[in-house]
Amino acid sequence: MEKRERLEQFIRDNRKEFDEFEPSSDLWSRIEKGLDQAEKKQPKRDKVVKLKIVLRIAAMFLMFCTFGILYIRHQMKAPIDIASIDPELAKQQSHYVSVIEFKREELVQIRNQEPELYQEFSAELEKLQTNYKKLQKDLKTSPNQEVTLKAMIKNLQVQAQVLNQQLSIIEQLKQLRGTQDNENKGI
Repeated sequence: MEKRERLEQFIRDNRKEFDEFEPSSDLWSRIEKGLDQAEKKQPKRDKVVKLKIVLRIAAMFLMFCTFGILYIRHQMKAPIDIASIDPELAKQQSHYVSVIEFKREELVQIRNQEPELYQEFSAELEKLQTNYKKLQKDLKTSPNQEVTLKAMIKNLQVQAQVLNQQLSIIEQLKQLRGTQDNENKGI
């Protein structure tokens, strides 16, 4: 109790000094003004926090879209396994590709002897080859891959037939020239 008595004695002795320092009349208005400003600042913080959340969500969305696009591109570039579609058609495709390669090598042999004929034959084959490459590209996204694969094989068959006809024409030209050379020598 002694402490309490000393405090009461201190307040009695210094009462005048305590009463002299009354708060100013505009103190409450300044406090209210400060509270208003604090309330105004609070929504800005909320807006900043909301903006950060929205930006994070947008960044995550952009990241997922980027990975998705990269994955799709990778899938588009990856070669398709034709044997998984139809093993028999894959064998046919492989057979025709090798036949065409062999016949093209035969065709190249006339390039120096008959350049115009070679150019004409090559242009025809190039059109077919362009169609084949388009079918190959379409195979990856085709809803019915087996039909597209059959169209590819049909294209290869046509290429092989055209090459056979071209090589037959070349053979006939050689025979014709041979007989003409023999006739010219005989005269």
